[in-house]
This record gives sequence, C-alpha cells and structure tokens, in this order.
Amino acid sequence: MTADLNEKSNGGRESSATAKSGTPSLEKPVFDPTAASAIEVDHIVKKYGDFTAVDDVSFNVKEGEIFGLLGPNGAGKSTLIRMMTTLIPITSGRARITGHDVSREPDAARRLIGVIPQALTSDLDLTVDENLNIYAKLYDVEIARGLVHHPRIFFLDEPTTGLDPVSRVAVWEMLGNIKSKRQLTILITTHYMDEADRLCDRIAIVDHGKLVALDTPMALKASVPGSNVIEAQFEKPPADWEQRLHTLDDVTSVQHEGAGMYRVLTGNGSHTTTELVEMAVQTGVAVKSLSVQNTTLDDVFVHYTGRQLRDELVKAYGFVMPQRPGLQP
Repeated sequence: MTADLNEKSNGGRESSATAKSGTPSLEKPVFDPTAASAIEVDHIVKKYGDFTAVDDVSFNVKEGEIFGLLGPNGAGKSTLIRMMTTLIPITSGRARITGHDVSREPDAARRLIGVIPQALTSDLDLTVDENLNIYAKLYDVEIARGLVHHPRIFFLDEPTTGLDPVSRVAVWEMLGNIKSKRQLTILITTHYMDEADRLCDRIAIVDHGKLVALDTPMALKASVPGSNVIEAQFEKPPADWEQRLHTLDDVTSVQHEGAGMYRVLTGNGSHTTTELVEMAVQTGVAVKSLSVQNTTLDDVFVHYTGRQLRDELVKAYGFVMPQRPGLQP
C-alpha cells in the first residue's frame, strides 16, 4: 500500500481462521466494495483555538461496511464521530450521511443514524444507588438502545473499553448478529488491535488528528516490511543488543519494549530465530522466552506512526460531576 492512502478493493479478506488459539473464531463481515457511500468525509478539520484536533481527514464508508477508526485516545477518533453525528460543528470540510450534509441538513442526518457514545452519563436527579440500579438493568441493552429507531448507520465509540475479554467477544458476536440481520453500516472506533482486525472490513489509522493509513486489515499487514514477528525476552542483554539484532539476516525492524523484551520483524521467521538463538548462546545471553507469529496491526501502527499502541497506555477517562443549579458558592 502506498502512502497516498488510496482506497483499494476488499478482495482477498483474511479468514477468521487467523484468530488466536483459544479465542472464538468470528466470521468476517461481508460488504460490497462497489456499493454507494453511506458516509463521506471530505477534508474535514476541527480546531479548538490554535489546537487542531482533526487535521484534513478524508474517507468514505460503503453501505453495509464495518469501518474501523483505529488509534490511541487523543488521536481524534471521538472528535471525528462527534462531527459526523452533528454533535459538534465542523471547522472546515464536509461530512455527508447518505448524501445529507451534516452541517446543512442535521435533522435529516440524525434520522438515519444511531450512536453509542464512549462515556455514559449519570442522571443528576437520581441518587447514586438509583443510577447504579438503572445501568445494571440496562447493561444488556446498551447497544440495543442505539438501534431502537432502525437507523441505517450505527456509530460506536470505543464500545468495549473496560470490558473483560469474554465480554468483549460477546459484544463482537452481537454486532456480527446485528449486521447479518439488518441492512446496517457500522463505524466503530477502537484502540484494540484484535477488535479492529476481527470486526472491520477496512481500517483507518488515525494519529495526532491525521489519517495515516487506510485499507483492509490484510492489506495493511502486508504493507509492513517483514512477514513474521519474533518476540524474545533476554536475561541482562548488553547495551548494544538492539543493534546486534538489527544485523541478523532478513530483519527489517527491532523494537525494544523494556525488561529485556524485544520485538523483531523479519522476512524469514525460522531462519532469524535460529540466528538469534545462536547469537545469544555465543554471547552468553540467556533467552527467557521466545515466540514467532505473523505481522499484526500493532506492527502496522508502529510502521505508520513510529510508536507503539499498547492497551496499558490507555488513560481512563475521569468524570467530574457538574454542580447542581443553586449549589454554586
């Protein structure tokens, strides 16, 4: 894939058989790459004073597609959704929902969309116990509330943040079932690589408000030099160990992840593994763990942004309860 972010056809989507062992295999969604566009975003910009939250982003989402916006918190994903769903004004550029300009025809656009925002809000007229009881009862229908009016386009902003792995898979399966039963286009934002890989027909990677890559999961992974990833942890490696790993045959990238852990991209996993172990033995460096796998979307993100996207780096959103009217000092 070239850096000009040209959109390609969805031919040859990877099979759900690539799911990791122990994780339920989910069938890839199916959409028509020649279908009309359900969402069109054209050079959209959002500024807050001198700060640019979204910087000249363009893409389109086809009818019936599950489209993913992938990136860390603060990348501009939620801001993009809020502009597309008429919640905040667009600084410049245009967004259209099935042909309706969200700035000029907001009511027409709203009739066609369902939205599940990232953060749930509390009802200030209820007690803490009442709020907890309501959300406990609504837990299994939070996504259903966004579909009750039969929208054509469904926006989900970080729908599985904070969920345990079993619950995340349950949400994925529910979305797959909804997709198979309705003529529905879905746009989902996430910072989970496996979620984007398993759910989405195409993925747009957003970083610092810019669109840095856009294609199918398979094409994005194929665009990264090196077909295999070696993750190896060493006992007290020397200071120049990263440089030494770079010298191994077929190695295209080395990432030092701390605590003696290194992530090595290579075009020949078996050959590089043999060389790596031999080098460790010759230099007296103990190998604590070693695994070989195919290139992942995590490697794609590092390739296009130059930094890692790790779940543990995601900061929890803080909620500040606004004061009730009349309680201000």
